[in-house]
Amino acid sequence: MTDRSFRTALVAGGAGFVGSHLCERLVADGLRVVCMDSLLTSTLDNLGELLREPRFSFIEHDIIQPLPAGLRADLVFNMACAASPPLYQLDPIHTMMTSVVGTNNLLVFAAETGARLLQASTSEVYGNPTLHPQPEHYFGNVNPIGPRACYDEGKRAAETLCFDYLRHGLADVRVSRIFNTYGPRLRACDGRVISNMVSQALADEPITIYGDGRQTRSFCYVDDLVEGLLRLASYEEALEHPVNVGNPQEISIVEVAELVQRLVGSDAPIIFCPLPVDDPCRRRPDITVATKLLAWQPKVDLPDGLMRTISWFRENRGRTASPIVGRPPFSGANQTIKIER
Repeated sequence: MTDRSFRTALVAGGAGFVGSHLCERLVADGLRVVCMDSLLTSTLDNLGELLREPRFSFIEHDIIQPLPAGLRADLVFNMACAASPPLYQLDPIHTMMTSVVGTNNLLVFAAETGARLLQASTSEVYGNPTLHPQPEHYFGNVNPIGPRACYDEGKRAAETLCFDYLRHGLADVRVSRIFNTYGPRLRACDGRVISNMVSQALADEPITIYGDGRQTRSFCYVDDLVEGLLRLASYEEALEHPVNVGNPQEISIVEVAELVQRLVGSDAPIIFCPLPVDDPCRRRPDITVATKLLAWQPKVDLPDGLMRTISWFRENRGRTASPIVGRPPFSGANQTIKIER
């Protein structure tokens, strides 16, 4: 991965959609991986064969609680936090604390052990942007008291913590701003555009669009995203700014729905529902920094990535139901720690 010899990676949120793909890639690259996840919005099904891999360990733990004693890693990925609007709004206090308290716990660990930490931030820090496309120097347009603020502002606060640790020489940190990502292992009912549309089309149900469908997004296939994250984690020079990681190919939501219909072969109608509060009208990353510093660009175009995603949904129907979430935050009980080979 880099001139620095990383041996063990700790992946917080490693049983989630992106986290599980990242764990697979790290093991394939020869690292020992410790996956830590609360399983509040994820599932062990995502880890599959990894649970039988001798270089892979799983710990069930919520990062808002003190980290288990005896952890060892020289590379940390903080992927922990529900990224689906319905799920992160279901328990907004826990969502905010995951980003703030949880990130601080991992930063303390990195500071004490000398590990490098990659923080998974989000394009949601740009809110409903007034600058398009969005470069890293744009401060964003976020409603700090709206229903999405628990995630948007939580991630912004997590970035602040990361760069304060970096500026004070306490921890070696990299921050990625992840744009809309899709691929196998998305949950069918998690409220994200691709998973909603694909699952509805496969069930021959009406495809739901929120708003008039003219709002835009830029969708990055998960394998491309993981490659970008690894390149950023491997970048040796300190970076006192975040790096956008996403696909700059912009497409309207109604065009996505029509593409899904065509690829699935569905004649189901498209229905329109009210736009949720604070839902962004446009979203497209400026990836100039990632291209220049990391020599990274996404390779999988949307039709190809959607076909791979649709195939996975077809093969795994019945395994993609939404998990149970919403455990009260700060219940006072220590989380059970379960380690599987």
